[in-house]
Amino acid sequence: MAIHEKLNYVEFGTFDISSTKRFFETVFGWAFTDYGPEYTAFSNQGLDGGFFKAKHAGITENGGALLVFYSADIRQTLSKVEDAGGNVNKPIFEFPGGCRFHFIEPGGNEFAVWSEKE
Repeated sequence: MAIHEKLNYVEFGTFDISSTKRFFETVFGWAFTDYGPEYTAFSNQGLDGGFFKAKHAGITENGGALLVFYSADIRQTLSKVEDAGGNVNKPIFEFPGGCRFHFIEPGGNEFAVWSEKE
């Protein structure tokens, strides 16, 4: 249910929709609905959204927003990300309250994963 004036949907540019879909299906178990060859949507992942074919993708170095996943087992999630072709651009590091790592999925977008403990 949409809530008035709250975030409801997010969209990301991607260099390669097929690779992006395969990555998120493999690592996080996402399902997608395609809307033509240049757009795919996901839902029921904490925030609904989609990926569109683009020449640019979002990385924090260029001021892109960072969406962060939670993991109860950060080492296991790190392995899944690497095995599925994600590029870890910031290895696990500690911060007040836990630890996290950053990765770039095959379509070029940067995400992070955090946990209370390593």
